[in-house]
Amino acid sequence: MFDRFADRLLDVTVVGGFSRLGPAVRSRLGNWESFPPGCLAGRTVVVTGPTSGLGLSAALEFDRLGADLVLIGRDHDRTDAVRTRLSGHERAVTLVADLGDLEAVRRIAASMRATGRHIDVLVHNAGALTPDRRVTPQGHEATVATHVLGPRLLTRELLTLLDGSRVITVSSGGMYAAPLPRFDRGESPELSPQRYDGTKQYAIAKRMQVTLNEIDATNHPNVTFSAMHPGWADTPGVRSSLPGFAKITAPILRTAEQGADTIVWLAATGRRYESGLFWCDRAERPIHRLPTTRRTDDEANRSALKKWVDAAISGS
Repeated sequence: MFDRFADRLLDVTVVGGFSRLGPAVRSRLGNWESFPPGCLAGRTVVVTGPTSGLGLSAALEFDRLGADLVLIGRDHDRTDAVRTRLSGHERAVTLVADLGDLEAVRRIAASMRATGRHIDVLVHNAGALTPDRRVTPQGHEATVATHVLGPRLLTRELLTLLDGSRVITVSSGGMYAAPLPRFDRGESPELSPQRYDGTKQYAIAKRMQVTLNEIDATNHPNVTFSAMHPGWADTPGVRSSLPGFAKITAPILRTAEQGADTIVWLAATGRRYESGLFWCDRAERPIHRLPTTRRTDDEANRSALKKWVDAAISGS
């Protein structure tokens, strides 16, 4: 009872739950599962965005656990440099693609399907928060394309290899402040050049991720879908995209390893957990904290969200 109360208290304070205090306390409240080296031997784990921050930390830990890795990054040299760091580098392969470029996503998905190799875990981690509005080769706003369209397309293209597998989407606590756009009223999630705000666009994309995670769990019962947020972690992405926030919160930021812990746990645990849930620090968390976000999350809007995303992918 005390453990649940302490965990809940951390969660409602936000700072306690999102800062390094969260994992420091929670890891001592319960019997957190530990994973011995080699426990993922023979399993294939795909990680997007593995060159820094959470993706790099997760990839290094998956390597320690003996997984066969597929590393997908935008830059060949940086992605290959990660592979050479792995103790099991001979068990790892690299693929180069910008997840916002849907044709590039189709290309790497085709190469993975050609191997016929079953994928045990697919981790959608690639992403970026940019202050300026950027457009992909298919004409989509880059943040939405990288965080939502590319990952959804990759999952769809790999479904034949994912039977009984786990798909993990790395979201952000920033989505708590963002309601779903009113897709059912024709509203676009892609902010116009006149209204563009990188932080707001990022939060919208992250809200879409979490909602789609629940939708996909219902539509694909043979795959376990999970979304998670890492709390406030000290990563190169946070330092470059949110320098003011990173400076103010520096004393309480989590390490990248602490932020990535739940990614690894969701992939490696022997525990059976429900598909479609949202996690942080190895526990289920609510997807809403504010009435303003809850009001937009109705069945009509969810259906319109799915239609908008699927049309954007199909029309690429």
